[in-house]
Amino acid sequence: MNLRHSFLAVLVAFLWGINFVAIDLGLHPAGHDVPPLLFVAFRFLLVVFPWIFFIRKPDVGWKAIIGVGLFMSAGQFGLLYLGMALGMPAGLASLVLQAQVLFTILLASRLLGEKPTRKQLLGVVLGVAGLGVVALGRSVVAPVLPLMIVLAAALSWAVGNVVARHSRAKSGLGLVVWSGAVVPLPLAALSLLVDGPDAVFSTVVDLQPATVLSAVYTAVFASLVGYGIWNRLLTLYPSSEVVPFTLLVPVVGMTAAWLVLNEVPTPAEVLGGLILLLGVATAVLGVPRKPPIVGPALRVKSPL
Repeated sequence: MNLRHSFLAVLVAFLWGINFVAIDLGLHPAGHDVPPLLFVAFRFLLVVFPWIFFIRKPDVGWKAIIGVGLFMSAGQFGLLYLGMALGMPAGLASLVLQAQVLFTILLASRLLGEKPTRKQLLGVVLGVAGLGVVALGRSVVAPVLPLMIVLAAALSWAVGNVVARHSRAKSGLGLVVWSGAVVPLPLAALSLLVDGPDAVFSTVVDLQPATVLSAVYTAVFASLVGYGIWNRLLTLYPSSEVVPFTLLVPVVGMTAAWLVLNEVPTPAEVLGGLILLLGVATAVLGVPRKPPIVGPALRVKSPL
C-alpha cells in the first residue's frame, strides 16, 4: 500500500476509534435512553439524504449494494448499538469488534479464494483465545450477552467486507451512500416492534442535542468519510493489506473512552484484549502478497 493510502487508512482508524465514544454519548444523553435500532436508522438517514441525489450509483449490481447495506451497515451497527445499549462499554466494544479481522480472513478464504497461511491461522487461534479470556473476565463483572452481540456485529462486518471486496466498486463513497439506503426503513420498523410506538415517538419529539451531534459525527465522519475510504481501499488491495490498520481502532477507542467516559477495563479484559490484538497482528502483519485463488463459486476476470 502506498504512503497516501496508508495515511488514509490511519485516518479511518482514528475516526472509527472516536466513533465508539460518540455512539455511547448519543445512546445515553442525560436522563434519556435512545432506542438503539431507531438511532441506527436516524444515523443512516443522514448518511443517505441528501447525498444520494448527488452521488452516482456505484458501478456494481444491486445484490452487492443490498449485501453491503445489510451486513456492513444494518447488521453491524444494529447489533453494535444494541450491545452498547445493553451495557457493553464503548472502549471494550472497539476492541471486540476487531474480531472482524479474523472473521474476514476466514470468510475471504472460503468465498474469495484468499487462502490463509499457517501464520494467519495461528493468528485466528490466538484471537479466539483472547476473546475467550475477555468473555471469561466480562462474565465475572457483568452479563456476557452484550459481548456476544458485539461479536455478532463483528461477524456481520466481516461478511460486509467480503461483499465489498468482491464488488470491486470504483466509488467507495457511492457504495456507502447507496447501500445505506437499505438501513433506515427496516430498522425503524424493527424499533417500532421491539421498543414500541410510544418509545419511538417520545424519542423523536424530544431528540437530545447529544444524540443529534452523535448521529452527525457517525454519519458524516465514520460512515461517509470512513467507510467511503475503507470500501475504496478494499477494492484496490487484498484484504490482508487493508485490515491491519484496524489494529489502531481499539487503541484510539479505549483511550478516548478512558479520557471521556472514565472507562477502565478489568485486568482480564486487558489481558484478553492484548491476546486478541496479538492474534490479529499475527494474522495480518507481514503477510506476503500473493495472487488470490478464485474459488469455485466465484468467477472474476481480475484478482480481487
